[in-house]
Amino acid sequence: MAKLQDEKVLVTGGSGFLGTHVVEALQARGAREVVVPRSSEFDLRDAAQTRAMYERHAPTMVVHLAASVGGIGANRKHPGKFFFDNMAMGLNVLEAARTHRTSKVVVAGTICAYPKFTPVPFREDDLWNGYPEETNAPYGVAKKALLVMAQSYRQEYGSNFVMVFPVNLYGPRDNFDLEDSHVIPAMIRKFIDAQDRGEKSVTLWGDGTPTREFLYVGDCAEGIALAAERYDDADPVNLGAGFEISMRDLAQTIATATGFTGDIVWDPARPNGQPRRMLDVQRARERFGFTARTSLADGLATTIAWYREHRGAIAAREKEKAAR
Repeated sequence: MAKLQDEKVLVTGGSGFLGTHVVEALQARGAREVVVPRSSEFDLRDAAQTRAMYERHAPTMVVHLAASVGGIGANRKHPGKFFFDNMAMGLNVLEAARTHRTSKVVVAGTICAYPKFTPVPFREDDLWNGYPEETNAPYGVAKKALLVMAQSYRQEYGSNFVMVFPVNLYGPRDNFDLEDSHVIPAMIRKFIDAQDRGEKSVTLWGDGTPTREFLYVGDCAEGIALAAERYDDADPVNLGAGFEISMRDLAQTIATATGFTGDIVWDPARPNGQPRRMLDVQRARERFGFTARTSLADGLATTIAWYREHRGAIAAREKEKAAR
């Protein structure tokens, strides 16, 4: 068990959506120092640059969150990029941690690593019982391979590498770009923007039948900080909230919360993704005392308020990006 007060923690991806919350959680739990390297300084897909990052910062602990991610559309468009980026970053971060004798690395996996038809609730022992859902399989397989690497390095080198598998996240600072956002920020933006434009309907992907589980990002960050502090075993651990909701019910919940009163139209020509997702969260509770605390209603309200406050800045950044 680590004492965070003694640790210099380096957080890859620490300036991203989940990363900023993890940095805050580590600081709140008393970490001696938290370092956030930028991708503009160190490209983790490059082994030499990754080694240089370790040499400059000399962390005693690493939380590896850096990833190439996106929704179904982005995964279908960039399967090769998502596989290579996530595989390369993980390989380099873990190997450099070994050679620099970093005391511990916590790696964030993905729910996309689970087989397409995993029985609900997903138990960690189910990870190898089939192939992931096709639209996000390259990303999921790359992350699952890091579990093998972490366990192999533990066996051969004694590396204290642990891996957690968060379910779908949402919350303030999420990505609201419709090109590559996940489902909750995409729905929030579509409903609010449609309402402001006076549109009478919003079209969503799929047929509305798949179910998902959602974990508020602040809760996930707390779970990762707890794992950094308290968990030292080889077994993968789910991080979730322990419930599921259909896309149809989720859409209606968000429409109501945003004040959108028009029609919700489903486009079955678009992919549904995995049929069902919900995690068994017993292991996280038993191994390091993590239980999600934020209800979906409260989390959505906070996320919607954050988007309303920042939508002007988001639009400005997108306009600037398109002009490049």
